[in-house]
Amino acid sequence: MALVKDILETMEYGPAPEAAAEVLAWLKARRRFGHFIDGGFTAAGKTFAIDNPATGENLAEVTQGTAADVAAAVAAARAAQPAWAALPGHERAKWLYALARHVQKRDRFLAVLEVLDNGKPIREARDIDVPLVSRHFYHHAGWAEMLADEFPDAVPVGVCGQIIPWNFPLLMLAWKIAPALAAGNTVVLKPAEYTPLSALAFAEICAEVGLPPGVVNIVTGDGETGAALVAAPVDKIAFTGSTEVGRIIRRATAGTGKKLTLELGGKSPFIVFADADLDAAVEGVVDAIWFNQGQVCCAGSRILVAEAAEADFTARLTARLGKLRLGDPLDKCTDIGAIVHPVQLARIRDLVAQGQAAGAQLVQAECQLPAKGSFFAPGFMTGVHPANPVAVEEIFGPVATLTSFRTLDEAVELANNTRYGLAASIWTENISLALDIAARVKAGVIWVNATNLFDAGAGFGGMRESGFGREGGREGMAEYLKLPEPKPQPEAAPTRLDAAPLPGTPAAPGIDRTAKIYIGGAQKRPDGGYSYAVNAGSTHLGLAPLGNRKDIRNAVEAAHKAAGWGKATGHNRAQVLYFIAENLSARAAEFAARLASAGGDAAEVEASIRRLFYYAAQADKFDGAVHATKSAHVTLAMPEPFGVMGIACPNAAPLLGFVSLVAPAIAMGNRVVAIPAQSMPFAATDLYQVFDTSDLPGGVVNIITGARDELAKTLAQHDDVAAMWYCGSAEGGAMVEAESAGNLKATWTLRNRDWQGPGAQGPRFLARATQVKNIWVPYGE
Repeated sequence: MALVKDILETMEYGPAPEAAAEVLAWLKARRRFGHFIDGGFTAAGKTFAIDNPATGENLAEVTQGTAADVAAAVAAARAAQPAWAALPGHERAKWLYALARHVQKRDRFLAVLEVLDNGKPIREARDIDVPLVSRHFYHHAGWAEMLADEFPDAVPVGVCGQIIPWNFPLLMLAWKIAPALAAGNTVVLKPAEYTPLSALAFAEICAEVGLPPGVVNIVTGDGETGAALVAAPVDKIAFTGSTEVGRIIRRATAGTGKKLTLELGGKSPFIVFADADLDAAVEGVVDAIWFNQGQVCCAGSRILVAEAAEADFTARLTARLGKLRLGDPLDKCTDIGAIVHPVQLARIRDLVAQGQAAGAQLVQAECQLPAKGSFFAPGFMTGVHPANPVAVEEIFGPVATLTSFRTLDEAVELANNTRYGLAASIWTENISLALDIAARVKAGVIWVNATNLFDAGAGFGGMRESGFGREGGREGMAEYLKLPEPKPQPEAAPTRLDAAPLPGTPAAPGIDRTAKIYIGGAQKRPDGGYSYAVNAGSTHLGLAPLGNRKDIRNAVEAAHKAAGWGKATGHNRAQVLYFIAENLSARAAEFAARLASAGGDAAEVEASIRRLFYYAAQADKFDGAVHATKSAHVTLAMPEPFGVMGIACPNAAPLLGFVSLVAPAIAMGNRVVAIPAQSMPFAATDLYQVFDTSDLPGGVVNIITGARDELAKTLAQHDDVAAMWYCGSAEGGAMVEAESAGNLKATWTLRNRDWQGPGAQGPRFLARATQVKNIWVPYGE
């Protein structure tokens, strides 16, 4: 037996296991789990095994969900939803409060169950995950209470299908279920195949508190069960998981009208500047990458270190690596637990081997791996070329890459050298430097001198191929609500584009027969040539430019070169919009006459001027928020422009429809490639001179005329277009959503509406033109 004096000499930790008897007894009593549908558990069907990743021992059997099981759960949720939504917010708040209290009462039980199921250290489950679960239900009880005041006119989406991963099984459940219930929705949730046990324990809590049947339904199973839920008649899909599956879901939901939130993979940069507190940064690496086995999509798996600090930082990191304790996840002294499943362990090993084959060197902890279970010794890789597989692919394991940089610009370039954009961590004692880099890094969440901070009061979500939509905070609540849509209006018949004029049908007087496309602030001949534009009355309107794929490419390049527009202040953008309105007003009679001669509504001109004034007014007023989250931090929620957006305008209201979509996009700092109404493209081409005389920088608005859906398809497929709006047919909207899956750009498909009526302008257009970046900044003590 070790003596105290000997322990004080060696400072070795003795075992400090968390008791698991109660959880094991709970599992033994149930053994085989069915689904939780309509307030009760079904009989177990065909089952699959759930094993402890740290020992390989079997914990339970859970039912493989079928399409029929999913259908039953969706039917129960659909039946329960009207009554749940009809409850006063205060009543829903009481239910959420009850769930929060019951989670707190069982916090140690749930933490141990999570460890047995997932393999993460008990310290993480006990001190981080489970407290955040109850925090989410408390926080969203508050949203339910104040919903009518904070979201006037909003209504619940309906029935929500939710699919969660295995890295934070119970926390992800709370992250999705709490806002859905607060908003008046009902849910069908599918937990990860590897880690369904805490979700089933939560189902028992729902039954225990007496939650109305059908409000929460949980169906277990693998990817086939998830696919059945995506295909089911639900109103929203909220998915957290891999980017590859996110693409599949985007295509599967295209054209269905289902609201979609995707929180996908990441390859997050961990940027350490020379003036950083290097010891604190090293501990940040421990917390972000090693403490939770790197099984966090936002973990800073790419460490970028200033060259001046590289040697010192690497030495400290290596020394700290040697002190980490790997082993039994239930031991309170364990730093590194088990990998969730042998399949994931094999993937980690394969990626590390690929990285080494490509020239990287692995610095790994020298530790004895347990004889049983799925374990991988933590480490980091040096000598990593930017194209090395370990620098590109999400490892999802306790392995990071370490690369140096010399200049601030190089740091930003390396940080953004990824198709993802989920999170980033910045380490420096210079707050001005930190905020400068935070603004330039393309990620949905930025931590300054911290990492992996989460709170129900702050939004979380990514940019680029890390998905779209937000969870948590006000942004997350908005994802589970919808505003009434204006009554759809019939689409105007598109103008016929003929190769030659019909005999005896001269062009309408006063129309420019030689219009051009507009790229980078200049009129250019279209690569696709011209065609006669013919209206429904067979009157030739003039020569319409026929833009094609090459024209779209050139327009996107011009839009990227105008990046300074997004850096301009809202006041400066407002001035330009006011100037456009002023110059359009000066030529109002001319525009009205041309619209009338082509069969349009001359009243569109004055309505367009008013709309420009509205978005000019909003340009410096639609701003962010400061979230109340964890102590010693202030969390800034900053709405940022997407960058380059594609916009396909409606055939109806050729001038006003164009202005109604382009104005909010550029007011928020985006640059656009717009496809004007095919029914009257000259209404947009007439704006060229207005733009040229209004100080609008070249490239901010680019206009490509031609066949709308063909051009929209090219824009939707373009990897350098970050967002896409489409107003047109249902078929065209489905096409845009499906084709956008390539780079998972955010899309908004609108049906035609009365562009002079309610719902044709407002904050919803501005919100759709931005993505929120949450920046966690140290504040106070």
